[in-house]
Amino acid sequence: MSSTSRSPADSYADFRRRASRPKLADFLGVLSFELDPFQQRACEALEDGHGVLVCAPTGAGKTVVGEFAVHLALSEGSKCFYTTPIKALSNQKYADLVARYGAGKVGLLTGDTSVNGDAPIVVMTTEVLRNMLYAGSSTLTGLAYVVMDEIHYLADRFRGPVWEEVILHLPESVRLVGLSATVSNAEEFGEWLVEVRGDTTVVVDEHRPVPLWQHMLAGGRMMDLFAGDGPDGHNRINPQLLRHTDDLSRFHVPWSRGRNNKDQRGRPPRGSGFKPPSRVDIVQRLDGAGLLPAIDFVFSRAGCDAAVTQCVRAGLRLNSADEVEQIREVIEEKTKDLPQGDLMVLGYWEWREALERGIASHHAGLLPAFKETVEELFVRGLVKVVFATETLALGINMPARTVVLEKLVKYNGEAHVDLTPGEYTQLTGRAGRRGIDVEGHAVVVWQPGVDPKAVGGLASTRTYPLRSSFRPGYNMAVNLVHQLGAAAARDLLEQSFAQFQADRSVVGLARRIERNREALQGYAEAMTCHLGDFTEYASLRRRVAEREKALVRQNTSAKRAEAAASLERLRKGDVIAVPSGRRSGLAVVIDPGLEPLGEARPFVVTEDRWAGRLSSADFPVAVEVLGKMRLPRQVDTRSPKSRRDLAASLRATGIVAPATRRRRSNADDDAELATLRRALRAHPCHACEKREEHARWGERYHRLLAETEQVERKVAATTHSLAREFDRIRGLLRERGYLHAEESGPGEEVTAHGKRLARLYSESDLLAAECLRHGVWRDLDPAELAAVVSALVYEARRDGPLETRLPPGKVSDALTATARLWAELEDDERRHRLDRTRQPDPGFAWAVYRWARGESLEKVLSAAEENGAELGAGDFVRWCRQVIDFLDQIRDVVGGGDPVGAAARKAVDALRRGVVAMATV
Repeated sequence: MSSTSRSPADSYADFRRRASRPKLADFLGVLSFELDPFQQRACEALEDGHGVLVCAPTGAGKTVVGEFAVHLALSEGSKCFYTTPIKALSNQKYADLVARYGAGKVGLLTGDTSVNGDAPIVVMTTEVLRNMLYAGSSTLTGLAYVVMDEIHYLADRFRGPVWEEVILHLPESVRLVGLSATVSNAEEFGEWLVEVRGDTTVVVDEHRPVPLWQHMLAGGRMMDLFAGDGPDGHNRINPQLLRHTDDLSRFHVPWSRGRNNKDQRGRPPRGSGFKPPSRVDIVQRLDGAGLLPAIDFVFSRAGCDAAVTQCVRAGLRLNSADEVEQIREVIEEKTKDLPQGDLMVLGYWEWREALERGIASHHAGLLPAFKETVEELFVRGLVKVVFATETLALGINMPARTVVLEKLVKYNGEAHVDLTPGEYTQLTGRAGRRGIDVEGHAVVVWQPGVDPKAVGGLASTRTYPLRSSFRPGYNMAVNLVHQLGAAAARDLLEQSFAQFQADRSVVGLARRIERNREALQGYAEAMTCHLGDFTEYASLRRRVAEREKALVRQNTSAKRAEAAASLERLRKGDVIAVPSGRRSGLAVVIDPGLEPLGEARPFVVTEDRWAGRLSSADFPVAVEVLGKMRLPRQVDTRSPKSRRDLAASLRATGIVAPATRRRRSNADDDAELATLRRALRAHPCHACEKREEHARWGERYHRLLAETEQVERKVAATTHSLAREFDRIRGLLRERGYLHAEESGPGEEVTAHGKRLARLYSESDLLAAECLRHGVWRDLDPAELAAVVSALVYEARRDGPLETRLPPGKVSDALTATARLWAELEDDERRHRLDRTRQPDPGFAWAVYRWARGESLEKVLSAAEENGAELGAGDFVRWCRQVIDFLDQIRDVVGGGDPVGAAARKAVDALRRGVVAMATV
């Protein structure tokens, strides 16, 4: 998007290029800028009839290529679907396209929103397109282009498989436009797309249009992370920064924000001596340096909200009076449909005050209307600092001049883990607004334990490969069998990117096996003996050695057990002998040291006046009591005189420590070992002069053979792994009556229950189908059904068991029946070696039940908090909409005439009110 003087030859070449691609020329006519070379290449390939994969940094302008696909579809009279991983990005892209082409030509389909779905251009979440493909929707008629924004999301372990399902199921005539962040294996991904989608052009651009400067904020000083290039050509860490952080580290100990830390808000424990800069200090420093607007990534919803409160209480104000008026206009427009009675519980007035000051938070727990308001105000430059979780980095168009990372650890849903180089790049990629900023800035806040070299490694690493997370599931299995048949479905799974990568990983292993087999042949020749079969003789030697080791282990274990048991039998006054070590000699037991759950550790005084405790480790064999000695009732072993008198009395008993005798080994009496030794001596090769030389080659042969067999097992497990998992899923579905083997031939047909399952799209799809099949939800009223169904949708953010209050009456019985079906299903999944279905979580049941019964938002959220759910308004709306989506599926599957279907329809109507019903576009 640069403008430079051009020669007549360049201008003529541009004219020829535009003439050869008239649709691209038309598209360029509506743009206010020139295309970058990578955008030009991708658009040209698209007009030439190729699919394209574009990999470029965040903010580089990849979406221009997707918008050109939209332009092509409109100019050809065909359709284009623009898919995104999250609803917020779908809403944003929908608004952009409506502004350019008008509302009549653009539609939006997400899980809870349907606007103009038959339009030639439809923006949707990727799951919606997957469901369309499986259902054979008529909306697919005339589809010519599919844009998959953030296509690298297929690496996501929870939702990533949907991307591959779409890519594999799209009709061949559809051209795919993949837009990805920079990944190091773009060529590999492109090769796979060529295999499954046909001709695909891969366009990779690693150039950031706005340069990014990396900094660290350490001890009140903001310093550059890098200081030019080192001798090896890589970025050199700023030596002044290294000295400064070393000095700080001497005075401050590292601290952990882990589970054992009492302060869960991310503050250091008392006594560490380290106090991180306050959010107010950070914002004021950035403001003073002219580095606003900024996004401060906190990685905690509560932390984001606390940061906003901290800045407001400190009196921070970043906006002028004129900007405040503009903000109020946007707020009024975006929130005009909010029920007045809910404003207080939503924290509306506090949120509004912060916005007027130019400060906001952004996370998944925000009310959608609040989140959209923040996004618009930030893009317009009216919000100067946003405290955000990492969800903001996922494609939403909210660039800033500066990005701040308060820590380099985040919670991934299961544990706190370090940021990867790819995540670091994705987050800091928001810094630098194209066409506005000359440069962007990334600031990492230093704390004890953070090494600038490690930060430099994150910032410099360019190897973050895309790894497929594709796995077959129950819904996918019945849909594939229904559409393709089992054999063709297996072939389709073999075409997945996951199997493509697995097979590639096997190539190197296969070469290794081949080399090992050649080496084994050479070893076999080297150990050849003219007297007999040396392989057989070497096997006998190994069996003898293995038996000897086993007997030694048995003998050692038995002796240890005997010694421990004998210590437990000791009593006060027993005279024993310590067989070896510094304490060897006679000793008298002062205290037997019996422990209820541990081994005995007697307290003794030796003839050398040492006092202390012994253990079974001091006795290789059982302890023998040599005699008894009378002791006073109270023995003061801390007194040197007392120990001296005890040692003299011990020597005066006349008891003598027995000489240590070598015990006969178990090996001497073992019949199996004796037989093996006789066979070894009788073997012809035992008499060979080169026996030991041959044996060394035999040992090498054995080690290499074991290694080769291990690699072969790994290859066997990797090859066709997805197809084998698919077969195990089919086995379970046949057992449960969702698939039925055809009487003629090896094929299968989908049963009536299987057809229900094929239309249930959920993480708990098979469990839901089982509940419908067994009728455990039949007698529930709408509010009760919403409560029970929520257990299959909701997933608490906290770990560990939680006592959950449930609605009275039938809900508890239905949840118990649902849990029983889940336990039976889990047993079957374990037997078939399949991933387990997630256990139902009733943590949202009480809240959704009360909302469906018509209670106010304030009462519902208060009740949820009392129940330990800790629901924010945004969380409540999001979970309600997911319950609504699943209830809609259930209604469609069983029909409105069925009692469950009728209850599902009424439950949806009851839930879709107030803040839950507010439009999100």
